[in-house]
Amino acid sequence: MPDSEPQTSRLALLAHIVPFVAWLGFMVVLGDPAGWKYALRTVLCLGLFIAFRPWRWYPRLDARHILPAVLTGILVFVVWIAGESDVTSRWPRLQAAYIQFGTMPAWAGAAPQADRVYAPETTGWCMTVMRIAGSAFVIALLEEFFFRGFLYRYLINADFLKVDPGRMHRVFFIVVALVFASEHWRWLAGLFAGIAYGLLMIRTRDIWAAGIAHAVTNLLLGIYVVWADQYIFWG
Repeated sequence: MPDSEPQTSRLALLAHIVPFVAWLGFMVVLGDPAGWKYALRTVLCLGLFIAFRPWRWYPRLDARHILPAVLTGILVFVVWIAGESDVTSRWPRLQAAYIQFGTMPAWAGAAPQADRVYAPETTGWCMTVMRIAGSAFVIALLEEFFFRGFLYRYLINADFLKVDPGRMHRVFFIVVALVFASEHWRWLAGLFAGIAYGLLMIRTRDIWAAGIAHAVTNLLLGIYVVWADQYIFWG
């Protein structure tokens, strides 16, 4: 016997929320997620994502959206590291202004440090690769299904499955981008990312496009962190 519409809506609600909330919950329960703790959180949340299958309420990825998704992901990566790069260090006042105003204020907590707990020589390449993979292929998808797939459309209509993914609601679009930004220490770069991923989904009507863009950003950031020894971005 097929599920009734209310049952389907509740299941869809849980499918979009539970994996992401579990990621946050495991972060609190496990404490510092360095090494095996991050790997465990990644595996458990990937298992929840697969078990709940939130993608069942969306069409398959349209191949035409892959290129714009990849380009969006690259752009967000460049913006993410630009404010603290060697390029902007040539203009120390500009870089200082970004660090002062583009990252969380002092009252938000201690600024992240360049913690090398994920460095291959500290935790081993297996755990380093798991850190990159978890960031790129797990949390990126969890966040996109939660923020763009669920939260944005839920603010428009509690029966969010009936909301066209391509619908633009300026107020709620900015609200979700700000909430997404508040999740990240580098809130200004996070705000840019939230806007970029959100616009990509709206223009393509494809949640997978936003997911790919987010995954590309996180993958490039992970590679950059290890290659350039910039573990501050994983602080």
